[in-house]
Amino acid sequence: MARNVSLTHRIADQLRRSFDGDAWHGDSVLEILQGVDAKTAAAHPIAGAHSIWELVLHVAAWDGAVLRRLHSNVPVELNDAENFPAVTDASEAAWQRAVTHTKQVHEELVASVSAFPESRLTQTIPGKDYDFTYMLLGVVQHELYHAGQIALLQKPQ
Repeated sequence: MARNVSLTHRIADQLRRSFDGDAWHGDSVLEILQGVDAKTAAAHPIAGAHSIWELVLHVAAWDGAVLRRLHSNVPVELNDAENFPAVTDASEAAWQRAVTHTKQVHEELVASVSAFPESRLTQTIPGKDYDFTYMLLGVVQHELYHAGQIALLQKPQ
């Protein structure tokens, strides 16, 4: 990436890499999800842990919350049901819709971050004690944290 690229474009690039691929560390969320079917996604191989499917919905939920924070002047929080949405249909078609939805929300987030004014990065987020830079870099960390969990959950137990 060129040195004269804005910080918002650099952050958007890291968001894209963490989710879509070509990340410095290794596999991205989508690379890890390749070949995961609905049965594997819905399984709970570790007692008390979330399923792959629940984690994918959680990533989409937080990407959406961050999007709303970027575009509004009101505090945005998720309740428990929004934070980890329940899987109510474990069919293959529902799994594919969940992955597609997560991709769409993430693409919208990357586009919004790319267009976000660099001058706003140091502004405090309504209802929080941190700024947009902290939150957006946190999203990259969040995606990779859950990518690691998904990678472990898809391994044969």
